[in-house]
Amino acid sequence: MKEGIPFISVEAIVNNKIDFKRKRGYISNEYNEKCNQKYKPQKNDVYLVKSGSTVGKTAIVETNIPFNIWSPLAALRPNNATSPYFLFYLLQTDNLQSQVINKSKGGTQPNLSMRLLEHFKIFVPNNIDYQTQIARLLINVDKIISLQQRKLNELKEVKKTLLSQLFPSKGQYRPIIRFKKFTNKWTKRKLGNIAKIIGGGTPSTSNHDYWNGNINWYSPTEIGNNIFVNSSNKKISIKGLNNSSAKLLPGGKTILFTSRAGIGNMAIMLTDGCTNQGFQSWVIDDTKIDIYFLYSLGRLLKHDAIRQASGSTFLEISNKEVKKLLLEIPSFTEQKLIGNMLRKIDDDIVRQKERIILITKIKKNLLQKLFV
Repeated sequence: MKEGIPFISVEAIVNNKIDFKRKRGYISNEYNEKCNQKYKPQKNDVYLVKSGSTVGKTAIVETNIPFNIWSPLAALRPNNATSPYFLFYLLQTDNLQSQVINKSKGGTQPNLSMRLLEHFKIFVPNNIDYQTQIARLLINVDKIISLQQRKLNELKEVKKTLLSQLFPSKGQYRPIIRFKKFTNKWTKRKLGNIAKIIGGGTPSTSNHDYWNGNINWYSPTEIGNNIFVNSSNKKISIKGLNNSSAKLLPGGKTILFTSRAGIGNMAIMLTDGCTNQGFQSWVIDDTKIDIYFLYSLGRLLKHDAIRQASGSTFLEISNKEVKKLLLEIPSFTEQKLIGNMLRKIDDDIVRQKERIILITKIKKNLLQKLFV
């Protein structure tokens, strides 16, 4: 159905809220009335995911708009002696989450029966005013987290706009936004003409002398979450480096670029290191190419790299194809200005993420201290 009563399930429970954009679909008024005979959602009902990979996730109904739910959601309706938001936050504590996870084990996928849920032991203050005070404190913390998340989303939108306007569109040789005094066309170049493209390798895992040294050795799973990297999960020795196809890459001049297992994930390597064979890394001459400019531009090349990938078992882009990737390049001075601007935005985004992590930790500590 394209319209009707929203019908939600576990995928709509995101960050302790109901996201109606993730609804399963719609049901008719007639079917909704039938569902309402068993359960009719109302404001301040608390939901707990009781089945599937997201078991334990919670949300509280904050709307009077009609909707209905599917069976993997357990609906909890507090009595008059219990604050709905107190129960909502109580379910988020480590103690209750552990009970949910432990009691839902045993089948092919986690599943918590309503019978078991009804017998959970919880401790609730007799004074509902005290419950309300605790809930209000945590509601305020959640509001701060939401505000900081909105600021983060705004910064990401600013960056998205800058990326679309500071770099030329396909087929164009000038960006929409330019710094003053820059008017020349950008020059189309092959990536292999502005950077050395270097693959990696893996020392024999059966030779212990090749491992646990002091040389960083990156795998693709370590790349993509952070702009900069300076220490790998695994290290190799000089012997391991010399007896494999791994190459020592210079810190501060290398952009790690994954060529398989998620093509196009990138990071700027701050200290010397090497990689396994899942990379085609870019080593630059930092007197001719600004590394942050190329990193930012490189992220726009990801789709081109994926299109050039091949392979029957898994997709991979070869050294030869990486070298052939095309990009437009301005003067070194303009590169540095663009790189500095984008780095400032990225620094702001990182700081904003750190604020959210800190406030989330504060909330977690409060949950453990305010509840028995």
